[in-house]
Amino acid sequence: MVLTLVKGATFFFVTGLGFVGNMFVLVNYIFMFEGTQKKSIHLIFIHLTFTNIMILLLKGIPKTIALDMGNFFDEIGCKIIVYFTRMARGLSICTSSLLTLVQAIIISPRDSVWRKLKLQSEWHILLPLLFFWILNSLISINLLFHIKNSSMNTSQISKHDNYCYFVPDNLIMRWSFLTLMVLRDAVFQGIMGMASGYMVFLLHKHHQRVLYLQNSNFLCKTPPEMKATQNVLFLMLCFLFFYWTDCFLSLYLTLSLENDSTTLAVQEFLSLGYALFSPFVLIPRGGHLAECWQSH
Repeated sequence: MVLTLVKGATFFFVTGLGFVGNMFVLVNYIFMFEGTQKKSIHLIFIHLTFTNIMILLLKGIPKTIALDMGNFFDEIGCKIIVYFTRMARGLSICTSSLLTLVQAIIISPRDSVWRKLKLQSEWHILLPLLFFWILNSLISINLLFHIKNSSMNTSQISKHDNYCYFVPDNLIMRWSFLTLMVLRDAVFQGIMGMASGYMVFLLHKHHQRVLYLQNSNFLCKTPPEMKATQNVLFLMLCFLFFYWTDCFLSLYLTLSLENDSTTLAVQEFLSLGYALFSPFVLIPRGGHLAECWQSH
């Protein structure tokens, strides 16, 4: 009973902390975008923080409630929560990838091929964001037909879920949607890695060229190329750490013959990790980075 209360309080604290952090950053970038200098990267940060809020609310609050009220959600509630949680996870991957790509374009030389990808208007960034919503809504649509409430058939409850469970469907359909999810993750993580690697390479070359200006007056206390490199490393390492740790633990729990409650609790908290830490570690650096480079 005590462990249950501690777990519930921890989920509540993590969800609340992440919500406040993301809301603060969201409002900040909304005001920045409404200012005189609108930038496409501001819209990306707004979308990323909104996605983080979705993840925190859809995963954190149900977990907190379900610790003591396993049958709180009816079947429709389960379908909605699981569907939008899966979709928000996909949106987070796609948006993080787009963020690194846009940052790479921002700092590219004017004669670079990457520079040709620069959007003519900040509103054009809405097109890929809309595509992300359509893509992830379609990839997750099978959940609407195969998610059930645990109170309806307790004999089929997954040992790793508190209030909803997945009813396996046709193997062909199941593997088709799984393949689409894996392909989506691989493609967007590949873009993220390529863009981030290009940024690190480009900024390293730029840093070598401006060594003689170390004593010059810069807009930022730290040279902007160093801030960009730090941002790339934070973005890649933080995202990949939480993503792959969550994947490995989920696979372990799926194949495990025993109910490992400790590993399950760690996996549940890690699934909120990126949404929790990104506003405090990644997003402010990213916004300041864009301002530094534009002004410098």
